[in-house]
Amino acid sequence: MATEVVAALIWDGNQFMICQRPAHKARGLLWEFVGGKVEPGETKEQALIRECQEELAVTLDVGEAFLDVTHAYPDLTVHLTLFHAAIREGVPRKLEHADIRWITVDEIDQYAFCPADVEILRRLKETCGTLS
Repeated sequence: MATEVVAALIWDGNQFMICQRPAHKARGLLWEFVGGKVEPGETKEQALIRECQEELAVTLDVGEAFLDVTHAYPDLTVHLTLFHAAIREGVPRKLEHADIRWITVDEIDQYAFCPADVEILRRLKETCGTLS
């Protein structure tokens, strides 16, 4: 049974937010999209809003789902749904993450991401990459 996980694709102009996992957690210091597990009784959108309040101290407007993927880690299987989202209020703060960055699609390869995000990043490059 996969764990339901949600994450936010938050854009600011041509850059999107990535967060670095804390060193002490599983997959420590890898980069990911902000988000977390869906709790019982929550919708995916509610879970994403709650997680972003807990982790970044911001309020999100959640939009359409961008992509969902299932990935099996050695310790758990996740069903990850990535939503388009925008910050309605607040400035992101590092409450749980080691670092927060805003990057362009062209900078993706400079960061080591969690394996579950690989398919998402590939799709982002296809749909948003520079047409050089």
